[in-house]
Amino acid sequence: MSSPEPIKFTDGAAYERFMAPWSRSAGALFLDWLAPDSGRAWVDVGAGNGAFTELILAKSAPSSVCAIDPSDAQIATARQRISAKQVELSIGDAMALPYDANRFDVAVMALVLFFVPDPRKGASEMLRVTKPGGIVASYTWDVMRGGTPTQHLWEEMDAMGKPAARPPSAEVSRFAALKALWAELGIRDVETRELVVERTFADFDDYWLSMVVSSPSGIAGKLSDAESAELRRRLKDRLPASATGAITIHAWSTAIKGRKAA
Repeated sequence: MSSPEPIKFTDGAAYERFMAPWSRSAGALFLDWLAPDSGRAWVDVGAGNGAFTELILAKSAPSSVCAIDPSDAQIATARQRISAKQVELSIGDAMALPYDANRFDVAVMALVLFFVPDPRKGASEMLRVTKPGGIVASYTWDVMRGGTPTQHLWEEMDAMGKPAARPPSAEVSRFAALKALWAELGIRDVETRELVVERTFADFDDYWLSMVVSSPSGIAGKLSDAESAELRRRLKDRLPASATGAITIHAWSTAIKGRKAA
């Protein structure tokens, strides 16, 4: 069994089909749970193509949002979709944020922390740039308990001897790991919550385009015609469809929030 290549987010439009609907559903629950006051300064670390940044604008009435991501393609897509003057979009590293200490009221990572090579460094950078008393929060798919939207696909790829790439720091998606990390960093008033969401695809072809063809792992391009046909068969057999052919999939994430010590 060969080792999968690392996941690379280089296509903002494909990512929109693949993950943005999931991100909006989970992100809405996450923001309702955070419930910060309006008029706050936010940093959105790992902003991707801007789907979650848009949610912050729509639901949380921020005074400003600094949205940062390492992918120039993702940020380019975000710039096309977000024109709000209070949003600053930048290319940068979650483990070395280009912001002064104590700048933001709210620091968030939405579906990002398990992609950071050193999650502790990423979380500590969020903490550094947050004002005393500010919110430091994150949510990730619960990879270790099968909560990711791609779980069905991953398991069938594994069974075929064609494993798909997983987030490099998947272990941090455990509640125990998140709580230990926030405690180690001295973050106060820590709370956790599971966020459960679902997505309905019109039919199998919609699922295939969204979750396989559009995957940042580049799955479709790495399979032969025979392997692709085999994967389609396996997934069709696995995923229950309604009388109209619609397919509904559930996913869940682990969320954590706390406040920087005053």
